[in-house]
Amino acid sequence: MKPLRAGDTFRFDCHPGVPCFNECCRDLDQFLMPYDILRLRRALALDSHAFLERFCRLHVGPRSGLPVVTLAPADPVRLACPFVTPRGCRVYDDRPASCRTYPLVRVLSRSRATGRTEASYLLLKEPHCRGFEQAARRNLSEWIDDQAIAPYNRFNDPLLDIISLKNRRHPGALAADALRLFRLACYDLDAFRRAIGEDRLPGGIAPGGELRRAAGSDDENLLMAGYRFLEKELFDREEPG
Repeated sequence: MKPLRAGDTFRFDCHPGVPCFNECCRDLDQFLMPYDILRLRRALALDSHAFLERFCRLHVGPRSGLPVVTLAPADPVRLACPFVTPRGCRVYDDRPASCRTYPLVRVLSRSRATGRTEASYLLLKEPHCRGFEQAARRNLSEWIDDQAIAPYNRFNDPLLDIISLKNRRHPGALAADALRLFRLACYDLDAFRRAIGEDRLPGGIAPGGELRRAAGSDDENLLMAGYRFLEKELFDREEPG
């Protein structure tokens, strides 16, 4: 991996004419973030629970102690992505953040001086990838803009802050109700919305006014309100940030 600075350029392109086209869509070990799921299930016109059941696997991360969602491969041999076709990705406009960012790797770190989260990028050159032999030359800013990565970072980054908060204040395993609540708020927004409306959140926690208002708005607002709700109810933070 090679660190990239704002002005650095790299050669890369991906299209059906590249000899390795679709090869990066197999041997799958694809983690999905909350906004990835929001976009994918909306593109497929599926309820969030139905999307999780059909396309995903869920387990608890051994280090974070929190629910982790991965994309279930379409076959047991090639471990191909369920959305890849011979012509490419059938959900390309709503593909996950990691697919958009490739061949870059985004790394987040917290500044000790300011307490703010800062992003840096690495260029990942895998041996099988022939995209680096193409003529197109990119720079970091152009790639981020061209691939429409910004909204994914905006709606996924708060989860990383929550994981950090959890590890500082509540290391180890969470109770079953807390795990269920975390899964609903981050990954199963349709079920979360229904649970708020019916006053049946796990553990008997009462949804506050902000969460009730967000439940009546779009998914993005509900996701952000859910993050704040988890911070307060599970990890004792009175306000985000």
